[in-house]
Amino acid sequence: MAVTGRERPSGWYLAPAVTFFGVFAVLPMVLVVYLSFTDWDGFGFPALSGAGNWSRLVEDGQVWSSLRLTLVFMVLGWVVQTPIALVIGVWAAGRQRNRAVLSAIFFLPVLLSTAAIALLWNSVFDPNFGLTEQIPLLRDINFLGDSSVVIYAVAWVLTWQYVPFHTLLYQSAARGIPVSIYEAATIDGAGRYKQFFRITLPLLRYTVITSTVLMLVGSVTTFDTILILTGGGPGTATRIAPLYMYITGFSGYEFGYASAIAVILVVLGAALSLAVTRLTGFRAMTSQQEGL
Repeated sequence: MAVTGRERPSGWYLAPAVTFFGVFAVLPMVLVVYLSFTDWDGFGFPALSGAGNWSRLVEDGQVWSSLRLTLVFMVLGWVVQTPIALVIGVWAAGRQRNRAVLSAIFFLPVLLSTAAIALLWNSVFDPNFGLTEQIPLLRDINFLGDSSVVIYAVAWVLTWQYVPFHTLLYQSAARGIPVSIYEAATIDGAGRYKQFFRITLPLLRYTVITSTVLMLVGSVTTFDTILILTGGGPGTATRIAPLYMYITGFSGYEFGYASAIAVILVVLGAALSLAVTRLTGFRAMTSQQEGL
């Protein structure tokens, strides 16, 4: 049977999505790559400088130090945030008493702006009149002024800020697991903990991978919280690569060099995402509830 013009698929359906992606993703990326080969202070027209920015990038120890610090925050964030978000998300998907009220309280950080969160915790950690000053065990710790402690303080703030978002992912996925599976497990004598590790966790595998990718990519783009909270200090103790890029471009007016750092961050984020999806088999995702 011949396919009429009305039944034939049209590529015009893709036009809005392709246009949006091209204007807001491809075009900016092309411009950043171009700027990475220029010497530009933000005024006038960029002057081509060849591979000068890239040669400087290889020899700049601060870049590699900031990249190492970014990886530290990335690993630390994943190790801390994933189990907390997973447990709270699975709990919030249940039918416990007062679950809705407590869930709303847990998700409050999602509603706050980054600036508000950073200013809030800056006040909490203030060594003179902050909340930590009122707790005897924490009174002698300068959370934002001690280079050996500040990394953990910032990691805690980022955890408090982003755990609710990942919790929503786990809550939504946990609610999609059929109740009949848990009923059958209960009949077979499986307790709550065995059900979690034998049923819930395996069926949330792809959600864990999705959350992991979002955390990794977010680690190479987040800088505003740290900018307001510590400014990258004390010294360079919290100057991660995205913050170093921002300071180089908008404080040092070296937009060409900052663009080269931005390209490195894009490549790093893309490489990490592809590595996670490839190593976990996420690209060949199959149904985990087949036959139910």
